[in-house]
Amino acid sequence: EQSAEVAAEPEPTIIYGIVADDYCLERDTIGRGETIGAILNRYGVSAAMIDRLDKTASEIFPLRHIRADRPYTAFIVQDSINGDKLDYLVYEKDVIEYVVFGFKNDSLTITKGEKDVTIRRQVRSATIESSLWGAIMRDSLPYALAAEMEDIYQWTVDFFGIQTGDHFTVIYDEKLIDTTHVGIGRVWGAKFNHAGKDIYAIPFKQDGKIQYWEHNGASLRKQLLKAPLKFSRVSSRFSRSRLHPVHRVYRPHLGVDYAAPKGTPVRAVADGVVTFKGWGGGGGNTLKIKHAGNLVTGYLHLNGFAKGIKQGSRVKQGDLIGYVGSTGTSTGPHLDYRIWKNGVNIDPLKVPQEPAEPIKKQNMAAF
Repeated sequence: EQSAEVAAEPEPTIIYGIVADDYCLERDTIGRGETIGAILNRYGVSAAMIDRLDKTASEIFPLRHIRADRPYTAFIVQDSINGDKLDYLVYEKDVIEYVVFGFKNDSLTITKGEKDVTIRRQVRSATIESSLWGAIMRDSLPYALAAEMEDIYQWTVDFFGIQTGDHFTVIYDEKLIDTTHVGIGRVWGAKFNHAGKDIYAIPFKQDGKIQYWEHNGASLRKQLLKAPLKFSRVSSRFSRSRLHPVHRVYRPHLGVDYAAPKGTPVRAVADGVVTFKGWGGGGGNTLKIKHAGNLVTGYLHLNGFAKGIKQGSRVKQGDLIGYVGSTGTSTGPHLDYRIWKNGVNIDPLKVPQEPAEPIKKQNMAAF
């Protein structure tokens, strides 16, 4: 009995949804001041076709949205008799999305697509030597993780005051195209050990919104944010290329000075009403906001105020209210942050806070 071996058909090479085996591919990036029209003209696409493309693309992907330094790929049919011909030009909007401009058989097509992204669940741990940002850079964790961790813990961890030896473990989704990292997805859980105390962050949906909770169902959210500046913004602006601890100078019983580059955004630590906006003498440009519980917060030495901020303005927790500066009596750009309770200055680092509503009883079993 004879068995005939059948040669398997080779799998076609698919790139951007195009069977690429029959093409010569040329890859390049959009040059400064270069137009898509000029690029297409180099590949022999007529002025009339480029004009048609401009009109047709306006509703799908306007050509004015094309940016310098973004990559493109030309799919060329090589023909030694009639000359080479461009069938497709693919422009990459970002690491995931792309646009295919098609000119095959003198017909015009424009389609948008996305590269195949795979999700890989990661569990990573790190110990802090200087700062959260420093630990993330040192251990080659995604930069975006610093901002995600800060968003989750912004009510419970003071990232300007974390100490050497603090450590964390985080579970998150990493987005990959082939083996290239292109971003992170959801954080599925974290444990941050600050000054010997574990603070958990567990995602759970309550009242239609996913928030993060302690292991016992207590909310991580509090009345006040721990700091009026985002640590990830400050540290990344000091340096993205080397480890740089961000120093904080204490002023006992008066306030906290946060060293930060001029222009760093300042945010309201809680909902409230602006009671003072103006020149505060040695404090320079000053803003004061009244909150529930007879609390008032002050933001001094500002370079300027956010648009729309005036006396009587209502602000929400996290709203942009101004920018770090060095106005008034100041030796360099920093924010002097203060809190008063019943008119008396108190230490902003020791304000007692009640957490927001915990997991509801009827949701505890599911949580």
